[in-house]
Amino acid sequence: MAGENPGAADGFDLFGNPIEPIRDRRGRPTFRKDKQNQDFVAVRAAAGWTQAAIAEALGCDEKTLRKYFSRELSGGALMMEGICLDVLLRKVREGHTPSVRALQDRLDRVAAQPAPGKGRGADDGAEKPAPMGKKEQRLADAAEPAADYGDLYDRIRSKARPQ
Repeated sequence: MAGENPGAADGFDLFGNPIEPIRDRRGRPTFRKDKQNQDFVAVRAAAGWTQAAIAEALGCDEKTLRKYFSRELSGGALMMEGICLDVLLRKVREGHTPSVRALQDRLDRVAAQPAPGKGRGADDGAEKPAPMGKKEQRLADAAEPAADYGDLYDRIRSKARPQ
């Protein structure tokens, strides 16, 4: 029915107003979160940048940064360390000798160090008990009642029973 609305072809409605898109695109465009932005935020959070500096570099508001990238802000250092370990492991599997050495050094650094006197070459393995404090000693004494307490309880029960 092209004859009903002759102005529609010119971009005007029946009242002579311009036809606008259904959704008005005024205001700030919505923020788009993608993998590149996630890595960008995680690296800078790991490097110790403030949220204000990261938001400015990303081109968004701090509130928007916290809304979309809370995981990257809180665990950025851990995420970057994991990525570095993944790359290092891939190089180790390829046979890259400096990477093998770097991974071994890294693992040696975080390996649990044996306590002094324990481990290889230690004494016969007998552990000396640590000295107890006052409260610990009282609790230990209370856990093991004296041998004559049985007699005391017998005397109390015999007085309570009518004979």
